[in-house]
Amino acid sequence: MSDANLIEAAVRTEFGKGAARRTRRDGNVPAVLYGHHAEPQHLSLNAKAFAAILRLHGTNAILNLQIDGQPQLAMTKSVVVHPIRRYIEHADLLIVKRGERVTTDVNVVVVGEAASGTLITQEANTLSIEADAMKLPETIEVSVEGVEAGTQILAGSIALPAGVTLAGDAEALIVNVIEAPSASKLDEEGEGADAETAEAAPESE
Repeated sequence: MSDANLIEAAVRTEFGKGAARRTRRDGNVPAVLYGHHAEPQHLSLNAKAFAAILRLHGTNAILNLQIDGQPQLAMTKSVVVHPIRRYIEHADLLIVKRGERVTTDVNVVVVGEAASGTLITQEANTLSIEADAMKLPETIEVSVEGVEAGTQILAGSIALPAGVTLAGDAEALIVNVIEAPSASKLDEEGEGADAETAEAAPESE
């Protein structure tokens, strides 16, 4: 990760909901930096700069913080986004050091076309991995190219980039490839549902 993720951070001295609202009103994101047995630091980050880094590098972005002029590497651990207005309400940041391995969740992306007549269901959207903090993959691709119905892709069978190891349950089901229901089968189910509705409906006088 280059110094392109340089972001200014100021130490917050006011706390509580009112202070957080004022921080956001000033165009900043309230954040807490913790880890490596250090006392948690309450920071404010420029909202636009932080959002731009997350768009480019995802929620596991490594930040080159400048905290009142002092450099500090940190990983974005969690981000809380307002459910309606979609602005960043709060962020938790984790102190990291170059060469350190960290455990985090990475988004799973399914690629490829499974065999004809199949239906793909993605059972998990993320995979727990361990990797060098400076070399975290943004996503993990799972290929279903040509996969036949009845195939289950477990976490432990997914090919990971060099230097990345699985941190979660190897038996966890990530992608399930099943036989797609035929049009006649869907029609039968639909007719069955119509019959049940008819049976449930009271007779008119």
